[in-house]
Amino acid sequence: MAANINRVVLVGNLTRDPELRHTPSGMAVCSLRIAVNTRRKDSTSGEWTEKPNYFDITVWGNQGESCAQYLAKGRPVAVDGRLEWREWDAQDGTKRQAVEIIADSVQFLGGRDAGAGGGGEGGGNQFVPAGASGGSDADFQGSDDDIPF
Repeated sequence: MAANINRVVLVGNLTRDPELRHTPSGMAVCSLRIAVNTRRKDSTSGEWTEKPNYFDITVWGNQGESCAQYLAKGRPVAVDGRLEWREWDAQDGTKRQAVEIIADSVQFLGGRDAGAGGGGEGGGNQFVPAGASGGSDADFQGSDDDIPF
């Protein structure tokens, strides 16, 4: 039987400031929301367009406290984590559900003053997911048109 894999890697910009709270036992929980653009070629015009996708991220413990302290709306981040499905009963009695990303690691991209414009110059912005080999962009010789999705 094949092993199950639940892994998400996203690079995007925060759409709001982080929200930090604590569980009754004192564990820090930070909520982030990021926007990640998907680039698509319009089938009728042939023009490239970008469509934003929004993701809710939960960061636990010391890493969550660091996110709340150092991140702000517009800051570029890289998130490595897993998808988790939640269900709950709303105050009006209806059942609610959501899919969120539980972060294993959050990497701050750009400089401290980096905003919605993205991450600055230099090689310090490369994100390598936890457990991945550190291959460089030079290892990939294709173009965007070669990607099948």
